[in-house]
Amino acid sequence: MSWPSNTPPQRDGDARAGIDVTDDFERFAQRNDIFTRAFWDDRVKSKHTKKFFSSYRMEAAPRRGDGFTQRDFALRNAAWLISDIVSNRKADQGLREGFQAPIQNDTPVAKDALEIEDPSRMSAEIKRIAKFFGADLCGVTDLDDRWLYSARVDARDMSEAPHDLPDGLTHVIVLGHEMEQELVATYPSALAGAATGREYSHEASIVMQLAAYIRNLGYEAVPSMNDTGLVIPYAIKAGLGEYARNQMVITPEFGPRLRFSKIFTNLPLALDQPKPQGVRAFCDICTKCADACPVKALPYGPPSTDTANVSAIKGVRKWTSDAEKCFSFWAKMASDCAICMRVCPFNRDYTRLRDRLWLRLALSRWRGLALRLARKHGERVKPSTWWSGQT
Repeated sequence: MSWPSNTPPQRDGDARAGIDVTDDFERFAQRNDIFTRAFWDDRVKSKHTKKFFSSYRMEAAPRRGDGFTQRDFALRNAAWLISDIVSNRKADQGLREGFQAPIQNDTPVAKDALEIEDPSRMSAEIKRIAKFFGADLCGVTDLDDRWLYSARVDARDMSEAPHDLPDGLTHVIVLGHEMEQELVATYPSALAGAATGREYSHEASIVMQLAAYIRNLGYEAVPSMNDTGLVIPYAIKAGLGEYARNQMVITPEFGPRLRFSKIFTNLPLALDQPKPQGVRAFCDICTKCADACPVKALPYGPPSTDTANVSAIKGVRKWTSDAEKCFSFWAKMASDCAICMRVCPFNRDYTRLRDRLWLRLALSRWRGLALRLARKHGERVKPSTWWSGQT
């Protein structure tokens, strides 16, 4: 891959970003992500797997009980609708857009490219337009090819296929999409899954619109959600947040309560820088997410290169979950689980002064006091409370 003179690969910034890559590093094969494995790997398939996927089409009888009624599943599935329309539109070609393949462009690249004299001003403009379309956060980093999947997945048979990305891509625009706090508070429940589905639908729309804007300026832009590459390293390098024990990016604006999407482009842009503030030090003493995980899929102890199975990247020293244990719980519930997000002490409303003050304490040498103050933080709210409008 060639790099323009103004955007050399920023691998010297790995330490600043908290990304510890070892000599054993291997690019990750998306065919091994736990959701793709659920379609082809007998080690992951179970009697619950089909129920899990069919519940998103209301084909599985909803469980009785608060948070798992027909109304809860109905809202969750409706929240996914726009994302589903996009991901299904080229299924006959093996392109599950946004998940196993990038979103296909609906807008040609303009013949005449707008001259960009100041990449910094262009970055500011892109962030403004991203927020205009509905993104809550936006950052820019270099296209570090280590975080690209080694291949995409043909959704017809789950085989590997080439990415077919345009030549000359240099930057990654990373977008953050806030999940509704009141719904997150009801995890685990099908109702809470509406918070996830709504943001997948939002991000599908937003990345397509922002990519169309860039293409109209005369530059390549490939809209992407879960496909093509690992978004977490890009989000960290773009300065949006820090990696945590719960496998999420902690942001100063929303804590872990976000979904991320991305756009690969050759638009000349100024790069943002990682902004470590102390999340790692807090996670070193906090195990609330690991303690709360029903199947003990989250790690204790310091970051390491240990991996439980093939659904984890090799050669990166970090906190790594057991994806097989995690997905088994999702499948049994027929819905996603984010208990680890709900109980995270950083999961707060930072528009409130007391939560901003807590954040300052947590990122300081007084982090132990902040942890004690968060002892009862993140207790589950009954889904019926959300429906009654009392949250």
